[in-house]
Amino acid sequence: MANSLLTIDMITREAIMLFRNTNAFIQNLDRQYDDQFAISGAKIGFNLRIRLPNDYVVRTGPAMSIQDTAEQSTTLVVSTQKGVDVGFSTAERTMQLDDYSERVLAPMINNLAGDVAKTIITGISAGGVSNYAANTNGSGAIISPTSRTALEAGALLTKRSAPTANRNLVVDPFTMAHMVETLQGLFNPQSKISRQYDTGQIYNALNFKWFEDQTVVVHTTGTFTAGTVNGASQTGTTITMNAITGTLKAGDIVTFAGVNAVNRVTKGDDGVLQQFVITANAASGATSISIYPAIIPPNAITGDPVQYQTVTASPGNGAALSLVNTASEQYRYNIAYCPQAFTMVTADLVMPKKVEEAAREVYDGLSMRMLTAYIPGSDELATRLDILYGYLSIRPEWACVIGDTL
Repeated sequence: MANSLLTIDMITREAIMLFRNTNAFIQNLDRQYDDQFAISGAKIGFNLRIRLPNDYVVRTGPAMSIQDTAEQSTTLVVSTQKGVDVGFSTAERTMQLDDYSERVLAPMINNLAGDVAKTIITGISAGGVSNYAANTNGSGAIISPTSRTALEAGALLTKRSAPTANRNLVVDPFTMAHMVETLQGLFNPQSKISRQYDTGQIYNALNFKWFEDQTVVVHTTGTFTAGTVNGASQTGTTITMNAITGTLKAGDIVTFAGVNAVNRVTKGDDGVLQQFVITANAASGATSISIYPAIIPPNAITGDPVQYQTVTASPGNGAALSLVNTASEQYRYNIAYCPQAFTMVTADLVMPKKVEEAAREVYDGLSMRMLTAYIPGSDELATRLDILYGYLSIRPEWACVIGDTL
């Protein structure tokens, strides 16, 4: 009986489906496929300009007050190529697809998807996620989160105008264990309690879909202990400081004394300090720090709300900068978010000539290429699997870090 060989198209199609379903974070991320290079093949460094939502202020009274539409945009660079390379024999290609998928593809894809997810989460930690919630002890050190921690994360998302539907919570396996133990007596109906008890996982609770993901990263806070603002009425994403004591690391969450958050719709005072994320490392003694979101206060003369307003006031001269947690603290960087907060874009890689075989597949917003070439020097067939992607925090206000102790 003749052998039935697996084709490169079959293998690639199976690979991209495995990639899509292997990692919880990637499963629940906004994924977009750009077909601009679908024929000729994408090039590393391709830029996509993305419009951000417009913002306006509300008029009171009958008199018109026409405001400009100040559109904002950001750039997503498709700049990262990752892949896994293997060699396989013709005999291996005679296996059933299920067998080949389990023995060869699944380990390849598991590692590739995990590496991509870790890269994105690490980039996101310094890319604008300033909302932060954690349960702390009397000394201010992070301890295991509780139901209140998750609810506070949800409240922060709502205050930032995030949709209330389709919210996700991706947590480290140890955080899942901590939360199941903490919340196991709180959920109804009984069927959900039973499922939680049987599987050791939370599924739908507190307005989040819960997902366990081993690629959740650990963040270590800088050694910062003190710092004050140098000069009043500063705005934007770069703030001049008097020389700070200790370091600040990208991803650290900070506040300024006297700078409260505002409701992004009403522009009213939320009554709590606005949280900012450090977007670039700052050494001890630094006199400038980079933050997100931008400091956008109300009109300096009238005090009226303005478009894209983020705070009640700019920090005053000498205003203290503070970490929201303790210096040099390590914590698990669990993320509560709406899928629209982040996007991952893939594009078709070029299909080279003079190879044994090549295939490219697109599935659910993802593009992947696989090709096999003969290597004369070693007399073997080598197969490479590649993905070209970029990612961006488009609406990082629609995400919140939930810290958990190690």
